[in-house]
Amino acid sequence: MPRKHLGKLRPRYRFALNPFREVRWGRCPRCRKLMHPRKFPLLIHVEGAGLVVLGKTCQYCTPCEFIIAHREEVETQLTILFEEKRPEVVGNEYLVVGTVERDTWRGSLTDPIGVAELLEHTADIKYPMILHDPRPRWMPAER
Repeated sequence: MPRKHLGKLRPRYRFALNPFREVRWGRCPRCRKLMHPRKFPLLIHVEGAGLVVLGKTCQYCTPCEFIIAHREEVETQLTILFEEKRPEVVGNEYLVVGTVERDTWRGSLTDPIGVAELLEHTADIKYPMILHDPRPRWMPAER
């Protein structure tokens, strides 16, 4: 059965939220090459509020097309966004759905667009990933 897509563009990018406050990814967990910061307009669905586009600087691996966003920073930006106008939404569940084309996002900052037009310029996340703690830790010896 074919998978349904929210955005109209071809799905792109691997994406992961970094849940580890103390860990910053300097190397790609997949290919071990250096990652670099790059700004992405992330399309986020917030429970009770709908779709939101956040311009977020994330770690990016070009060969893997892998984006890593820090969960704490995303949640802080969402809190700031909703704190004043919709305080009942602060702390609700959210899901990063995809990325919006950069030109469309920049244009929407000055001239708001509708959801239908926004989805015309959205690419879903191709592969959602889960990050594991890379820090070494003590483990009991095998018997």
